[in-house]
Amino acid sequence: MESPPARPSKRLTALIALALLLALPFVAHSVTQGVDGLNGVEQREPTRFRHPDALLSNLGIFTHMIFGGVITVLALLQAVPHIRTRWPKLHRISGRITVVGALLTALGGLIYIATQGTIGGVGMNAGFTLYGLLLAAAATMTYRTARARNRAAHRRWGLRLVWLAIGSWLYRVQYGLWYALTGGAGSTEAFTGPFDQVMFVGFFLPHLLLLELYLRRDVEPVPRHG
Repeated sequence: MESPPARPSKRLTALIALALLLALPFVAHSVTQGVDGLNGVEQREPTRFRHPDALLSNLGIFTHMIFGGVITVLALLQAVPHIRTRWPKLHRISGRITVVGALLTALGGLIYIATQGTIGGVGMNAGFTLYGLLLAAAATMTYRTARARNRAAHRRWGLRLVWLAIGSWLYRVQYGLWYALTGGAGSTEAFTGPFDQVMFVGFFLPHLLLLELYLRRDVEPVPRHG
């Protein structure tokens, strides 16, 4: 006899495990760079992200790096069905940490953009600011719907938060794939190429739009009477 097909939850768990494995190098680099930056935050020697006499922006960007790496892992773990069903307390505790981490990630990035700007100029500033605001909004709404015990709304906002939380990793994945396939066509060191400009929002907005389409199809139909 043929073995029964794997349940959707098992397939999803396997995909999340694979994503976690692939994301670990990014997470390790991001957290390490952030910790190293905070350890030397008062140093006057400028680097790509550290700016002399700019303590606020330095704190912002290195906090953004640390918690950006942390929430990449935690958000993926939040999406594992077995954790939610078998260990609900762990899901709640890690969920609160994810929400706080997402807010700190967004705040740190927004502070840096406001004080230093991004390498890509106005377009990148706008796209990354939108990303930070959406990340903060999704974190806030995920927490509020959980507190209100609105499971349906909490699930929807939780899924949005997961996709936004892994956005920094997806940004690098998409760039890596593009360079592997095209050699970096349409991309420049100053992030002024057409591909760069698409990626100002391309690492998060298309995923959110596809998620919204999925959520609309996933809504249970209202039963008719009579």
